[in-house]
Amino acid sequence: MKKFPIPPFNEETAKIKVQMAEDAWNTQDPIQVSKAYTIDSEWRNRTQFINGRAEIIDFLTQKWKNERHYKLKKELWGFKENRMAVRFEYEFQGDNDQWYRAYGNELWEFDKNGLMQKRYASINNLKIEETDRQL
Repeated sequence: MKKFPIPPFNEETAKIKVQMAEDAWNTQDPIQVSKAYTIDSEWRNRTQFINGRAEIIDFLTQKWKNERHYKLKKELWGFKENRMAVRFEYEFQGDNDQWYRAYGNELWEFDKNGLMQKRYASINNLKIEETDRQL
């Protein structure tokens, strides 16, 4: 299976790949999102280590149960060959009705077919008021 665009990336194709990821994550559909990753994809998400599509689906299913009204924005930070650095922010409402804005950076590595084989995310949450939402 190929997921275009495929590496090596140039600025245009890297930006397309980032936008595709943003669009997919904003669907909040764990199965759709998981299709952008290799079967044995490796993730570090905050302090969690997630391996493979089945764990990705489980993780995202739970994430979006707990993070209501989720809205994400991604921005390309840099790229080289089959790797990218991405800056992102998202907002959500937690189970306690508290609103949050999460900021972070991701490092991505793609296989030759354009599927992400590694994703390392560093994320920080900031409590915000609903009136402070930007996304």
